[in-house]
Amino acid sequence: MLNGILNVYKESGYTSNDVVAKLRGILRQRRIGHAGTLDPAATGVLPVLMGSATRISEWVMDHEKEYRAILVLGVETDTQDLTGSVLRTYDGPFPCEDEIRQAVLSFAGGYEQLPPMYSAKQVNGKRLYELAREGKVVERKKVFVSIPAITVERIDLPEVTIDVRCSKGTYIRTLCHDIGKKLGPGASMKELTRTSAGGFSIDDAITLSQIEAIASEGRISEKIVPVEELFLDCLRVRTLTAQAQKKLLNGNALTTSELSLPPAGAGDLIRMCTSEGSFLAIYRFEPGEKRYVPYRMFF
Repeated sequence: MLNGILNVYKESGYTSNDVVAKLRGILRQRRIGHAGTLDPAATGVLPVLMGSATRISEWVMDHEKEYRAILVLGVETDTQDLTGSVLRTYDGPFPCEDEIRQAVLSFAGGYEQLPPMYSAKQVNGKRLYELAREGKVVERKKVFVSIPAITVERIDLPEVTIDVRCSKGTYIRTLCHDIGKKLGPGASMKELTRTSAGGFSIDDAITLSQIEAIASEGRISEKIVPVEELFLDCLRVRTLTAQAQKKLLNGNALTTSELSLPPAGAGDLIRMCTSEGSFLAIYRFEPGEKRYVPYRMFF
């Protein structure tokens, strides 16, 4: 079984689940999942988790993401992108470039965003897009989304290209809609490319056809990122004694004395390795128990 992460370039026309289904056929492996859905029309980075790496999907998805989007001023749709039905058009003069830049930059830091009706969020057990397709609009709560960075890459009216770094759960088409609303003419998203996700860059992403070719040559392991590499820069490592390793392999908790560590803060995570340096697990500190307990196992 293959274990690790593939940095896939999702092409337009595929759903994220389509990518997973095709990879299951190409790699002849069932245990595959993705970390972070992209709309069918969107392109870019889609981290695909294989084997034991599927246990860290939330870790990968919790990372900030980066996007490049093109919005079109003067048109609003029910889906907030150009795939939807037009609700309103604007034929007046557009704001000047300085006004556009100021409006875009005003979203830096973050804001309270209203999830769109055409989204996978659930209300009373039903996904919003299912209700939207029935012609229903239901009340939604605004959610704060963090936007550490946002810049204007290009203005070629009516199109505006923006680069965005944002938190999990940010809807970029809604951001485009809200920028248009702030400016007055309204706006819809024309194109979306995810340039970074889960620490993976579009520069290193490979398409399904490239993966198929590499796999046919027996070289797919060259493109798989080991799970441990995601934690090298952010988690401490502990080399286990033979006795501690035996307890870990049986799924047991480990005391701070067994690890020769002082008590830590709640939720402190640590990488556990064999004396030879092989990655085994991530453990989490539980203050009440004064010991580290299994968080994710990778053997």
